[in-house]
Amino acid sequence: MRLIVAILIFILAPICAATAQDTARGVYLLKPEAVFDGVTAEVHRGWQVLVRGNRIEAIGSTVSAPADATVVDLPGTTLMPGMIEGHSHLFLHPYNETPWDQQVLHESLALRTVRATVAARRTLMAGFTTVRDLGTEGAGYADAGLKQAIEQNIVPGPRMLIASRALVAPGAYGPRGFEPGIVTPLGAEEADGPNLVTAVRRQIAAGADVVKLYADYRWGTGEPSRPTYLQSEMVAAVEAAHGAGRKVAAHAHTTEGMRRAILAGVDTIEHGGGGTAAIFALMKARGVALCPTLAASDAIARYQGWNGSDPAPPSVAEARRAFAAAMKAGVAICIGGDVGVFPHGDNAREAELMAAAGMAPAQVAIAATSGNAAIFGVADRIGALKPGMMADLIAVEGNPLASVGALRKIRFVMKDGTVYAGTPD
Repeated sequence: MRLIVAILIFILAPICAATAQDTARGVYLLKPEAVFDGVTAEVHRGWQVLVRGNRIEAIGSTVSAPADATVVDLPGTTLMPGMIEGHSHLFLHPYNETPWDQQVLHESLALRTVRATVAARRTLMAGFTTVRDLGTEGAGYADAGLKQAIEQNIVPGPRMLIASRALVAPGAYGPRGFEPGIVTPLGAEEADGPNLVTAVRRQIAAGADVVKLYADYRWGTGEPSRPTYLQSEMVAAVEAAHGAGRKVAAHAHTTEGMRRAILAGVDTIEHGGGGTAAIFALMKARGVALCPTLAASDAIARYQGWNGSDPAPPSVAEARRAFAAAMKAGVAICIGGDVGVFPHGDNAREAELMAAAGMAPAQVAIAATSGNAAIFGVADRIGALKPGMMADLIAVEGNPLASVGALRKIRFVMKDGTVYAGTPD
């Protein structure tokens, strides 16, 4: 890991030095056409935002520019909190470029890490100033190094909430298809029984902000997904994670896998295609959020030849049905597309698909900001525009509460008080 960071510093230091010089923190008065605070489903015309250092100092219609402020005019835009990507894999790239197995088995750690720095920058420039990265998929703890590199301004990128090596039951993950007994690299860490709690603690010690469990998966090639962990195993893992102040995300496609994870006390269900009305009612009652990852099933179906027309392939139809059922049940919805399956920087694809599946644009925008912040336990710092919050702000062309298409039209990006796009002359 030290070698990889050293390589990155050597390659990127000249670029980053210029970036740091051009975008140093200061005092900014941001003057958009309107402000969306990330919380209320309305835009406030005539509002301005004053940023000092890395915090929002004031917001409203009566804010004026101090003598030391740089005034940034943003006509025709809506200023809003930086968006939060809820399900990403910065160490993966699209499967139509290179299949998942080949990435895990044949791409070096150095190559994957350098590629991840590019993915991080694209994510930030797409208006996503925070990312929950749910597993390096065979790249070990390299996400911890990438997070440090971003925090130390070695490379530009979003705030990272990392899961490092997701946890899977022995025999239930890939790559697979080799001679039995041959040890091959895996996309996650195998652990079960009492060792699962040890593995949770090992992830946390290595820097994990969130623990990811695979509640179900395909035991054999060509088989449907089935539960992997016993509920009692997940109960112990969740207790260990929560005791350390970490959230738990559960990959779960099947009804039974979801049920076990929910009863174990996880914080989010990822995917959730097998959810039923009863399952979503249980999620609502237990305060478990759903991250439907509509964009992942959509992308994979398109790689396999689907042109987007109806009837949709079974995987896409299942994801849409589950999403609609979860909304009907009042389940909290996380926005996260499983980015890495499709290109980084195309993160708004999930927002568009959620809107197409029936979520109002205003609710999509709230989910991408204060909604995800609340689900991930960081709402005291990010996800809303109000005095004292971190200065993570973006400006989009148009009104995102009227059309999710505005979320693609990024005109200004500030993270932690540093301007990355839309720097005044």
